[in-house]
Amino acid sequence: MNRIGLIVNPLAGIGGRVGLKGSDGIETQRRALELGAVSESIHRASLSLIQLLQTESTLEVVTFPREMGETSAREAGFSPTVIGETGASTTAEDTRHAVREISTLGVDLILFAGGDGTARDVCSAISEGFPCLGIPAGVKIHSAVYATNPKHAGELAGMYLAGKARLREAEVLDLDEEAYRDGRVSTRLYGTLHVPYRPLLLQNQKAPSPASETHQAEAIAADVVDGMQSGVAYILGPGTTTRAIAQELNVEKTLVGVDVVHDGKLIAKDVTQKQLLELTETLPAKIIVTPIGGQGFLFGRGNQQIGPEVIRKVGRGNIIVVSTSDKLRALRLQPLIVDTGDTEVDALLEGYFSVITGYKESMVYKVIS
Repeated sequence: MNRIGLIVNPLAGIGGRVGLKGSDGIETQRRALELGAVSESIHRASLSLIQLLQTESTLEVVTFPREMGETSAREAGFSPTVIGETGASTTAEDTRHAVREISTLGVDLILFAGGDGTARDVCSAISEGFPCLGIPAGVKIHSAVYATNPKHAGELAGMYLAGKARLREAEVLDLDEEAYRDGRVSTRLYGTLHVPYRPLLLQNQKAPSPASETHQAEAIAADVVDGMQSGVAYILGPGTTTRAIAQELNVEKTLVGVDVVHDGKLIAKDVTQKQLLELTETLPAKIIVTPIGGQGFLFGRGNQQIGPEVIRKVGRGNIIVVSTSDKLRALRLQPLIVDTGDTEVDALLEGYFSVITGYKESMVYKVIS
């Protein structure tokens, strides 16, 4: 019988939909809950285990009580072995304690659900070379220790347990969230983890946009602005390429937030998912997004404000994808990825998109979930 450990950070990612660009810190978590945020990591962990249950009928899950793993395991159909204790709310030390306890119990692999902060906690507590794998549930997720989506986390874990996926050393990165909220990207390496690897199942490390892309971004912006329609609200996702569009319009753009322009004017800045849903009740809208460098994510990483409800409402045909050609070439023919948290919306987005790469220039690119 194979045994896996499961650790869930129930607060991971709760700042995303409400525009807080992260979930680190008690104050941020409190604000997120006040704004109506709900935990998604518990359900995303259960989606991974459901996939495992289909391939590993003799699998034992070892986890911590309630929201730290037990809830997800039972939701997926397992009868887990529950150890340890948890308080009314969980902390980073709870994650580290769970890692230390579970890793001594002879498990073959530790699955953990969270974001870059959770990966940092796992990295600081786990023994060198111990197999583990992240279930993506955070806002940013720059680290290369996470599967591309919860289903793939389950698939990849099952492959590893069956001897069909090798381990590789992957970097754990995290941002300074306070700087990130101010529009400054400050990333630090915190260590490495040994994770199962198969192409397209494990996400890549995020890569920054080089300064040489500035002129390409300006050409893309000119093309997009030329095509803007009167009376339509344009939802601008995060990124330097979308910021160039705002600069072409001579309006302010939050680098890591989501903003809305209408008839050449900024009408909403640094919005939440709720605000976008309210706005699209009264105005026709289009979404402009750019993939994350090195990873290729269109939705589900860093732009959770543009959630599945917003995408469904706006419609696939009203999504404009922009990217420099250098960024696409750096993906080495790997497709773009969506992980919205809604399997129906992910399926809706699969297929091919025309990606604007310059002034009157575009290429057709595949999107998968």
